[in-house]
Amino acid sequence: MPERSFASAWRRGRLSVEEREARGRAARDHAPRSSHGTLPPVGHRPDPISLLEEQAVSRVPELIPIRYGRMLDSPFTFYRGAGLIMASDLAATPQSGVTVQLCGDAHLSNFGVFGTPERRMIFDINDFDETLPGPWEWDVKRLAASFEVMGRFRGFSRVDRRAVVMAGVRAYRERMRATATMGTLEAWSDHLEVGQLLDQFMSEVRRGRLRRKEARLAEKMVAKARTRDSVRVMTRRTGRVDDELRFVSEPPLIVPIEDLVPAGTEWDHTETLIKELLASYRRTLGVEHHPLEEFRYVHAARKVVGVGSVGTRCHILLLIGRDESDPLILQVKEAQPSVLEAFTRPSEYSNHGQRVVAGQRLMQGATDAFLGWQRIKGFDGAIRDYYVRQLHDWKGSAEVEDMLVSGAELYSRICGETLARAHARWGDRIAVATYLGKGDAFDRAIADFSAAYADQNERDYEALVQAVKSGRLLAQEGV
Repeated sequence: MPERSFASAWRRGRLSVEEREARGRAARDHAPRSSHGTLPPVGHRPDPISLLEEQAVSRVPELIPIRYGRMLDSPFTFYRGAGLIMASDLAATPQSGVTVQLCGDAHLSNFGVFGTPERRMIFDINDFDETLPGPWEWDVKRLAASFEVMGRFRGFSRVDRRAVVMAGVRAYRERMRATATMGTLEAWSDHLEVGQLLDQFMSEVRRGRLRRKEARLAEKMVAKARTRDSVRVMTRRTGRVDDELRFVSEPPLIVPIEDLVPAGTEWDHTETLIKELLASYRRTLGVEHHPLEEFRYVHAARKVVGVGSVGTRCHILLLIGRDESDPLILQVKEAQPSVLEAFTRPSEYSNHGQRVVAGQRLMQGATDAFLGWQRIKGFDGAIRDYYVRQLHDWKGSAEVEDMLVSGAELYSRICGETLARAHARWGDRIAVATYLGKGDAFDRAIADFSAAYADQNERDYEALVQAVKSGRLLAQEGV
């Protein structure tokens, strides 16, 4: 049953479990599970470098070489920045017809730990810049291929890489099937606490399937994440100017706002304008009383973040609460249209910051209390959408450079389960679970796809290398 028919049927009267199971079985005829194992023909595939150039048009020009420089580091970092390229490729792959809220960029580096408003630490997806409703298979393929690409980066054998990929897809399938038997509230509230995460690592150690060294790396990542908060950022990134706290300039990665504002614009009154914008953002937080009200604005700076995001406008704001031992660092990040929009329906939200916030609230087990959105007239007079969140709130992620095969296999399983939980909250989990079935036909197909796509990713990476060598693109490496 097509997705719009499902939505219409839901409005007329909720589909029964039997009808949703029938929907999943019917989808196998439309898109057999084995059909997911191949790439579409490359004859009409867009030039990947042209797609990167297309993205660069709306970004900060002087930051684009940093983006290309980071993507040149390896095929793995290239993959992180190649979301639009892969979205274009995924659009031509088979689809079961079941829509979920997609992360849109579900590669393994976009999962990690973070703190909840209740001061618990959980493991979940942590990047939603590209979130949009779409085919659930797209997220699964993006995640699975990221493990294949990572395995090549780490020098894993072909057999080991396939085992790592299949572990994650199997975990997705089994978790989705488990959610299909849950009550509604149980499925919506299902999440992974960090204590449970570490227990999984120790359990694998006791069974002899994981080295104690890898469990210690997980413990170290969690311990490090607990130190990543606004106090740490303020200590590392600010200094005093005329006895006032200010972000320290580290161009091009961190540039104080006063060094960016052109003379003769409304931004001459920076502090007043930012306070007004904060008041407007406050209204998107959705509660009568909020801790934001106890903080005062102090300073702002532009900050370069990530790989794929480099060149989009991103600022950090320093706010102070009770005193200077009580800081809050907010990240104000530009939200452009999702890379998926060209290949599926446009967002229902007119503000892409709101799109990001709505998708994150749907998919995460718990969400930052400071997550909101804004529309801002920039230094150049252009109006752009943004979302706002805490810069660091106990955030941490796996260190790919240290990952061994056994740890990668466990991490793949954890990410696969986490993605299934996220998809199950809004999508038709019963139809997806029925489509996947008990066997490993889908697992094997996605492993085949991942290997083929990693080959394609390497060819695209080489195209970037050649584009830089020829002078078509300018790259700034080591930044």
